[in-house]
Amino acid sequence: MKDKRQKRKHNVITPGEDIIASFAQEFRRSLWSLMDEGIQRITVDLTGVGMIDSIGIGVLISTQNALKKKGGGLSIINASGDLFSLFTAMRLDQHLEVKATA
Repeated sequence: MKDKRQKRKHNVITPGEDIIASFAQEFRRSLWSLMDEGIQRITVDLTGVGMIDSIGIGVLISTQNALKKKGGGLSIINASGDLFSLFTAMRLDQHLEVKATA
């Protein structure tokens, strides 16, 4: 998982693999570690992610909720067509910024 420092209050993280149950705890720890460091805005770059299961969606939602309480938020970039459709079907695009692969 790549972690690109951009600004003190913003970070981009690239999981690089499917966000499914077997990877969800590691991914959650990475996200929450950033929040513990004071990061308020996290962008998740879904390059290389082909699938997100319900556990992965739960990680994203809980992270968004925690960041929102701190005045920040979660953004998703480079979502494949299928993942973008999933986010819009679940109406998650109304709670966090989601951008499809260019």
